[in-house]
Amino acid sequence: MAEDLKITEGNRDEQYRSLIPQIKALIEGETDLIANLANICAALKEQFNFFWVGFYLVKENELVLAPFQGPVACTRIAKGRGVCGTAWNEKKTLIVPDVNSFPGHIACSSLSRSEIVIPLFKGEEITGVLDVDSEHLNYFNETDKKYLEEIVGWV
Repeated sequence: MAEDLKITEGNRDEQYRSLIPQIKALIEGETDLIANLANICAALKEQFNFFWVGFYLVKENELVLAPFQGPVACTRIAKGRGVCGTAWNEKKTLIVPDVNSFPGHIACSSLSRSEIVIPLFKGEEITGVLDVDSEHLNYFNETDKKYLEEIVGWV
């Protein structure tokens, strides 16, 4: 696929439906995990202009920063700590409308106001998480959850 994305206007559902086949084409046939994670981050950032979008991968019982787009980030996160560590520990997607109300939130940036974290599964095992932050309160919803879970399912 060409390295250019077709950016779509419209509601979020329409934007994801346009972006999904483009991301599939970007990663189809590519076996390198880091390359695929990097392109997924870039595509999501470009389409939605999220404040921060990136992956953390499980390494020696910690989440370690992997490809991302946005400001510098926390490098390591313990299991059960913050939104990412909690999503990993609970093995489920978390949507946090106001990160300042989340017990134990890790503030990598004070500009982040809401967050969605989606675990990456390999069978029953969590191998990482996709973390997406917005500078707006209550930004993420079930539409984001549906499509982002689909996207990380391909990783």
